Amino acid sequence: MTTPPTNAGNGGAQTPGTTPHPRPGVLPLPERGARATTAAAALATAASTALAWTWSSEFPGDLTYYGSPAGLQLITLAGSVLTLLLALSGLGVRGLGWLTPAGRNAPVLFAALATFAVTWFTLGAIAVGLGGLVNLDPGGFLAGAAALVTLLGALGLPADRTAAEGPETGPPPGAWHRFTGALAPVPLRKPARPLPSWAEILVIAAAFGAGLYAFTYGIDAEDGPPFVGYLIFIALAVPALHRAGLIGRLTGITARHRGVALAAAFAAAACFPLTQDTDQYTIIGANILIFATVALGLNVVVGLAGLLDLGYVAFLGVGAYAAALVSGSPESALGLHFPFWAALLTGAAASLVFGVLIGAPTLRLRGDYLAIVTLGFGEIFRIAMLNLNGTTGPDVTNGAMGIPNVPNLEIFGFNFGQPHEILGFTIATYGNYYLLMILVTAVVVLVFRRAAASRIGRAWIAIREDETAAIAMGINSFRLRLLAFALGAALAGFAGTVHVHVVTTATPEQFQFAGPTPPNSAFLLAAVILGGMGTLAGPFVGAALLFLIPAKLDFLQDYQLLLFGLALVLLMRFRPEGLIPDRRKQLEFHETGQLDVPDTRLPDGGQASVKA
Repeated sequence: MTTPPTNAGNGGAQTPGTTPHPRPGVLPLPERGARATTAAAALATAASTALAWTWSSEFPGDLTYYGSPAGLQLITLAGSVLTLLLALSGLGVRGLGWLTPAGRNAPVLFAALATFAVTWFTLGAIAVGLGGLVNLDPGGFLAGAAALVTLLGALGLPADRTAAEGPETGPPPGAWHRFTGALAPVPLRKPARPLPSWAEILVIAAAFGAGLYAFTYGIDAEDGPPFVGYLIFIALAVPALHRAGLIGRLTGITARHRGVALAAAFAAAACFPLTQDTDQYTIIGANILIFATVALGLNVVVGLAGLLDLGYVAFLGVGAYAAALVSGSPESALGLHFPFWAALLTGAAASLVFGVLIGAPTLRLRGDYLAIVTLGFGEIFRIAMLNLNGTTGPDVTNGAMGIPNVPNLEIFGFNFGQPHEILGFTIATYGNYYLLMILVTAVVVLVFRRAAASRIGRAWIAIREDETAAIAMGINSFRLRLLAFALGAALAGFAGTVHVHVVTTATPEQFQFAGPTPPNSAFLLAAVILGGMGTLAGPFVGAALLFLIPAKLDFLQDYQLLLFGLALVLLMRFRPEGLIPDRRKQLEFHETGQLDVPDTRLPDGGQASVKA
C-alpha cells in the first residue's frame, strides 16, 4: 500500500513517521531563491520581446520593431508569461493557486524550457539565415540571456514527488534521476474545488476557443522557422499544462459535460473557415477532417477490436471510386449522376460489401497473418484499379488516368464550387467542403460513440484484451470481428465519397500502403497509434499532426519520412499509449502505484479513474 505524500507540488514534504531526504533540483539552489530567479528572469524575457531582435527585415515575421512583438517574439512572450504565472503560483501569490493543482515545480521547468528553446531557436535561425551573430540587435542578446537564466532557475527547483514514490527514505537521487523524476506524472495534490455547472460550461467554451486560436495561429504561421518555433513551443508547453494539472481538470469537466464538450468542439471547428481569407489552408483543414474520419473508422478495427489492418486505405478507395462512378463525371463508365445522399450511401455500401467479402474468409486468422492478408488486399485493390482500363481488363476505372472531373456538389441549390456569404464572411470552395465534412464527421463520431458504449463495443474490447477468455465467456468472436471490419469499412467509404468530390478525381496512386503524404494505410495506422487507440479524440489529434506538419514543413520534403520514422520511434519509447491514451493502455504501459487517468473511451459514462 502506498502512502500518499503531502504537499507534492513543493518538492515533497515530510510524511509523519518518516524523515525523507530533500529532493533538490538539478542545480543546487535554494527552492525559494530558484523560484524567484525564474520569475524575475521570465519577466525580463517578456520585456525583451518589446525590443528589436535583429536589424534586418528579411527574417520571417520582421523582428525589427520596438514595442510591437511579432512572429516568434509572440511565442517567446507567451512562454515567458506562462513561466511567470506558474512561478508566482509556486511562490504562493493569492489568486494563482488554481494554476498548479498537481505540481508547482515540473510545470515551471517545462514552461521555462519551452521559452528557452523557442528563444534560442529564433536567435540561431537569425544568425544562420542572415549570415552570423552580427545580425542580432541588443534586444536579441538580452532575450537569449534572460531565457537562459529562466531555465537555470527552473533547474534549481526540486522535483515534484509522484504518488507512486511515496516517502523517500533512501539516498538522494543523482542529477539525471532528479531531472527525469520531474517528468513523471503526478496526481492532484488535493481535490479540486467544484465549480458551478454554468462556470464549467464557460470553461469548456473558453478552452475550445483557445484551442481554435492556437490551431489557427499555427496553420497561418509562415513555413520555415516560424512554424518550427511554434511546434517547439507546443511540444513543451502542453506537458507544462499537463504537469500543472490543468489538462486533467479540463478533462474531468468535459467528462461531466460530454454533450456540451462535443458541441463546443464542433462549433469551434466550424468557425475555422471564418478565420481564413483564402482556400490555402481551408483545404488542409478539409483534408484533415477526411483523414481523421477515416482514421476513426480504422480505430474501430484496431483500437476497439484489436485487428491489425494494413490495407485499410483500400476501403477509402472503394468508396471514392464508387462515388466517382455515380456522381456525374463525364469520364465515368456508368454515366450516372446520383444526388449526393445517394452517392454517399453508394460509397458506404460498396465499402461495407467489400469489407464483408474480404473479412469473411480472412478474419479467422490472427495477428501477423491477418496483417499480411490485409496488406495484400490493399495492394490488390490498387493494382485492380490500374488494370480495369479497357486493355488488360474491363473499361471501368480508366486505369492510371482514374476518373477525373468529378463535378462539384450541389445540395438544395447550394453549389459547393462557388463562394458564399455566411454571417458576413466569405466562404470559398474548400470552405464549403470543410463545413460539409464537419457534418459527415459528426455522423461518424456519433456512430463511433454509440458503438463503443454498446454491448457490442464492450465485446470488441474483451476480444482485443484476451480473445480466448472472451470466447470462453460466450462471445462469438468471428461474428463480432466481422462486424467491426464491416463497420470500419463503411465509415471509410463514407469519407471516401466526400474525398473524391474535394480532389475531383480518383486515381490508384491515391490509395497506396505508404507514401510521403497521406492518406495511405501506414499514415492512417500511425494516426490511430499516435493519437491513442480506442479513444474518440486520438485519431483527430494524430490526423491533424500527420497532415499539417508535412504540409507546413515542405522544405524538409526529402527528409519527411526519416523524421516521421524517428518521431514514431521516440513516441513508442516515451509515450507508447499515444498522446490521448485510453485508460487501459495507460495502465498497461506504465506501472505506477496510483494513476488517475480519465476514461476517454466510454463516451456516455461519467468520469472514471483507475487506482492501480
